[in-house]
Formats: sequence, structure tokens, C-alpha cells
Amino acid sequence: NFTYCPATGLAKGNEHSEFAGWAFPFPGVFLMEEFISEDEESEIVELMDQDDWKPSQSGRKKQDYGPKVNFKKQRLKAGSFTGLPSFSKKIVAQMKACSVLGGFLPVEQCNLDYMPERGSAIDPHFDDWWLWGERLVSLNLLSKTVLSMSCDSEDSIQLFSIFSKENRELSLPGSFTQTSACKNSGDEGINCILSPRRVPSKEVTVAIHLPQRSLVVLYGDARYKWKHAIYRKHIEHRRICVTFRELSAEFSAGGRHEELGKELLEIALSFQGRPV
Repeated sequence: NFTYCPATGLAKGNEHSEFAGWAFPFPGVFLMEEFISEDEESEIVELMDQDDWKPSQSGRKKQDYGPKVNFKKQRLKAGSFTGLPSFSKKIVAQMKACSVLGGFLPVEQCNLDYMPERGSAIDPHFDDWWLWGERLVSLNLLSKTVLSMSCDSEDSIQLFSIFSKENRELSLPGSFTQTSACKNSGDEGINCILSPRRVPSKEVTVAIHLPQRSLVVLYGDARYKWKHAIYRKHIEHRRICVTFRELSAEFSAGGRHEELGKELLEIALSFQGRPV
């Protein structure tokens, strides 16, 4: 019932929902369109298709490049992991240009193949917190889709009414002007007005539209407070999602398993891997 606006950082109520004309700041999302070129996309997919795709859950197929993990027992070892694939070296280098990806060192890559004929989807979920770190990075290939965000929290969300400049010029409430989302909203021709309302978080779902060849990063609240999902209705053609994950603090410098983390990163960033 809300759609994320990358230009303002706001989740805006959809036109035909009860939240039309309302918005709230939705932090923790970075979206870059046209992250790679059409030629790069074709080359990457061609190289992926040279390897086998293994059946996965909910009509997906996958290729994993990462350490051997038992999440239930919280055990981790290199196993047969030989690194990320060679074609990812360029992608990872390009990530350095993104402000939110400073110091990002991927230790795992998962390629997921979605097809409408297989009813491909992924249910609302959080990515693991014990092993994977703050930032989840995904490259969306071959077709557009929608990342659906939902929240199970008992908290409530404060909504603010928004009007377009064409209708009426209205001033921003003091509390809301502090958010970066609203500082930028002048460019979009949007103002916020007083009279906020509160709604239970559980009643709110936010759609993040992912264009073909876009890169999305989830961090902060979008990583830890909101579950993410891809629904069947949003898979119109073949879609490949390339997700990169970094290590949590426990496996990073100063962490309890720093040495194991170092060893796994060394393997990952050799870029000599085949799917495990």
C-alpha cells in the first residue's frame, strides 16, 4: 500500500489505497539504476548459464559461491568454496563508487533464477544476522521486479500528509524537516503538512521497484526491521538476482572469529570460484 521513492527516501501511499496522500521516511535503502550496461548483463548471464543451476525452494534455481554454513548449529567452514566467480571482480570493483558500500568486502555470492512458469517467489524473511553483516547487495538482471517490504513489529508508524505544489503550497512540520528525505523533497515538488496520523506497522507494506540492471542495497532499518520478499505476481519474465553478502562483526576485525573471517575473505576475493 506504499511505494518507495528513491529521490526523496519516502514511502508514499499508493493512489488507490487508504494511505493515498500520506508518506513516511523509509531509511536504509540505496538504489542505483543502470548499474551495469546491457552488454555487461548479457555477458554475465551467458557465463552463469555455462554452469548448472540447482533446484531451490519456491520455484527458484540457484548457484552458490560461499563457505559451508550450518545456521542452526552456527557452524562455518570453507568446505569446497573456491571464491566468487571471475566475472564478479568487475562488479565488486564498481561497487566502490557507491557511497553506502565503503569497505564492503563480499564473502558470499548467491545467484537466484526466477521464472514465471515455475511460480518463482521468495517469502518475507530476514537474512541471517549471526553470519551476514550490515549490508545486503543485490543486482537485478534480465527483467524488472518489485521488492516487497513488510514489518511484524508491534510498533506504529507516523504518517505525514503530502500535497503536490500544483495543488497548494504548504509548510513543513518542524519534526519532519529534520529528515533528509524531506530536505530533498523540493526537487520533487512535494511538501509535507501537519496533522500526522499513526498506523500499526503490520498494516504497512512498501514496494521497492527494481528496474532491470539496477543495484539495491538494504541496510539499517530496511535490513533489520523490515522483512523482504518477491511475490509471484512480480515475476513477469526470467529474472536473475545476484546477491552479495559481507561478514558480521563476529567474523570481522576484532571479532571472536576474525581469523576464520580473514581466511574466507581471502578465498572469496581470489575470484576463481565455481558454484559449490
